[in-house]
Amino acid sequence: MRIILLALFLTSTLLSAQEAKHPIIEKYGGIYEIENAILPDSDMEYDIVIDLKLLDRDKESVNRGLNNVARMMNLHGLGGVKAENLTVAVVIHGGATDLVLTNDAYQNRYEVDNPNLELIDILKEAGVEIYVCGQSLLSRNYAQSEVNPQINIGLSMLTVFTTYMLNGFAPLVFG
Repeated sequence: MRIILLALFLTSTLLSAQEAKHPIIEKYGGIYEIENAILPDSDMEYDIVIDLKLLDRDKESVNRGLNNVARMMNLHGLGGVKAENLTVAVVIHGGATDLVLTNDAYQNRYEVDNPNLELIDILKEAGVEIYVCGQSLLSRNYAQSEVNPQINIGLSMLTVFTTYMLNGFAPLVFG
């Protein structure tokens, strides 16, 4: 029993001592190398559309689903996929809709700065297309003028998502 506990302790200590990597998206979505892991095909081009609907009740932290977009991109990068071979679109709706608000609109609703703005800027700089569902905006009484100008407003999550899927993008769901 002591040997098993010692092995578990040493393994967790080694993993926690490893520094997070950010090969594509700096500062967010930190990931770790895994010895002997199967890696993505670094010669492939990856076209991925993400359905992001994860509700985060903690309004002072970056939305976990949005951070997972950075993680997914960094994992591909760590696996040898070049950033130019990774095309990503994110469609935000449901409980995640508030992350697309401007800082003023976010402050008016939650009395804190929007913690997602920096990550949105970094994702956009990396070429990620970000959409918000127009139907979710309406159902939550968010005006289009309250939406961060970096964000595209789609008719709906369903129409944007299916259009990307039918154009060959692999679908992922975060939420």
